[in-house]
Amino acid sequence: MLGHFFSISELHKKYLAGELGPTEVVNEHLRVIRENQPILNTFISILDEYALQRARELEGYLQKYRKEGVLPRLFGVPVGIKDNINVKGFGTTCASRILSGYISLYNATVVDRLLRDGAVVMGKLNMDEFAMGALGTYSFYGPTKNPVNPEYLAGGSSSGSAASVSAGEVVVSLGSDTGGSIRLPASFCGVFGLKPTYGTVSRYGLVAFASSLDQIGPIARNVDDLARAYVSISGFDPKDSTSLSVEAPSLESLLREINPSEIVLGYPDLVKKARMDEEVRDNFFKLVEVLSKAGFKVVEVPLPHLKYSVEVYQIIATSEASSNLARFDGIRYGYRKKAEDLEDLYNSTRSSGFGAEVKRRIAIGTFALSHGYYDAYYLKALKVRRLIKNDLDEAFKKVNLIILPVSPFPAPKVDEIKDPVELYYLDLFSIHANLAGIPSMAIPWGRTKNNLPLGFQVEGQVLSEPLLFNFAYYFEKNFI
Repeated sequence: MLGHFFSISELHKKYLAGELGPTEVVNEHLRVIRENQPILNTFISILDEYALQRARELEGYLQKYRKEGVLPRLFGVPVGIKDNINVKGFGTTCASRILSGYISLYNATVVDRLLRDGAVVMGKLNMDEFAMGALGTYSFYGPTKNPVNPEYLAGGSSSGSAASVSAGEVVVSLGSDTGGSIRLPASFCGVFGLKPTYGTVSRYGLVAFASSLDQIGPIARNVDDLARAYVSISGFDPKDSTSLSVEAPSLESLLREINPSEIVLGYPDLVKKARMDEEVRDNFFKLVEVLSKAGFKVVEVPLPHLKYSVEVYQIIATSEASSNLARFDGIRYGYRKKAEDLEDLYNSTRSSGFGAEVKRRIAIGTFALSHGYYDAYYLKALKVRRLIKNDLDEAFKKVNLIILPVSPFPAPKVDEIKDPVELYYLDLFSIHANLAGIPSMAIPWGRTKNNLPLGFQVEGQVLSEPLLFNFAYYFEKNFI
């Protein structure tokens, strides 16, 4: 039987038994992608010839691996790559007109590591332009629809990354998370998504939005697949100056059983006070009840500065974006508008090359960094960022893990009118993990009355990914 919803372990069993081959699996996933693309718009570019060539290459190794009885951890696994991560020889557009026509000259480190472990790259995935957005609507190539119900949005900015996994177009995908951009679409699409500890996954080859916040992470339909992908891409990289000198965890350490009675869970006091959809609130406190009955100790923890995280994030992220995006000027990369002189070239290329949201954030960031406002905005935001980190450090002295909703609201409809500034508050519960550099995982749980997926996130101290995975592994086995 050939299906596109096999887990990695199921695929590997069939590969070793001779029931399936990589070419057959890749062809099936390409069929699903082509069938869904007009409806869901998950891909910016489908690398069908490249994927099939890779699959045929892997076929040559199968006989050897079958004799050994073991496969590399991602052997023959179709994966998707968010289109702000470089894949050599193919376009990297960041879903922006200004990078149309640009061809990557090298692989990102995470792509090299996926290929090393036998993965098959199927294509580059849709996203909010330069990863700026919460719903997947700011792409130059059009919005990504939610596979659960295409009348609704998939979330952003890693919209294609989450939707492609949910729809069975790929087995796992890579996204990037600057303030919730992996976890929010994962929650909206009913899949698992990990924002790792800052520095544990190389950012070499990721087009920067906000360098002190950005982190690449995996999305998958189950914990085992998520763990395999995370182990594959994590670990020190000398090419990345922000990379932590730590070894990648073993797969076994991520998939261990836990004893609920030994784990204390905390949820922020903000959850009771924040403006939220009632279904989201009810679902979360039902979760608290379920976990308590399972033997976990669940307590409320004070995080007094968490309520400022959206404002702090917007100042820091937009300031870093205004610096990082200055390189896109119509001279060195991609799109160029005809102009009379150099100043006109800059103005006309950026005006027509960048979308409205990117221009809005560049303007905010440039203002925050400008003379006379740096101390009042940017420097103050850095100080509050430290206070948020201090709050979390204090909380983790009392609890092992923190649980909280992913988003205050479920996925909105495609045609729903959305205020751009109001949308910044969709990241209210996710931003602090990026500000503090701690790991956080979105776990699917619950549905709205319209049958849309809901979820929650679990987060821990720096480098606590094994505990996050152990909790998720337990939760998946017992409650999903």
